[in-house]
Amino acid sequence: MELVVNGKTHAVDTDPDMPLLWVLRDVLDVKGPKFGCGIGACGACTVLVGGAAIRSCSVAVADVWDAVTTIDGIGEGELHAVQEAWIAANVPQCGYCQSGQIMAALALLAETPDPSDRDIDDAMTNLCRCGTYHKIRAAIKDAAQRMRA
Repeated sequence: MELVVNGKTHAVDTDPDMPLLWVLRDVLDVKGPKFGCGIGACGACTVLVGGAAIRSCSVAVADVWDAVTTIDGIGEGELHAVQEAWIAANVPQCGYCQSGQIMAALALLAETPDPSDRDIDDAMTNLCRCGTYHKIRAAIKDAAQRMRA
């Protein structure tokens, strides 16, 4: 089967039931998405499929319906506005969940360019073991302003 990841087409010869996360990490050597829980609860593995945030640990590669974008594929050689905002707000502590958090934030901002606190709380269901949720919210609001400018 063919899989488009970060703008590049890949021929993938794996079990169609293999989770997308393992295809990305183990077959295609795309290490941005992280393994956190394996059941789609934590969000460390979040990627965009056709612009929608999905938990790649719980989606079979055969069920991928559109192009996949990972943290490795945003910014086109430069930092994306969301990444800049993350740095400015000093969001990451351990950093493990941050690629998934950023991908979820991208999906939110594509859908809701000027999110309220409620919009952010409803959309950002990824877990952060370090508890930087207040910084994540501030970074999303900053990124929204950067993206509108």
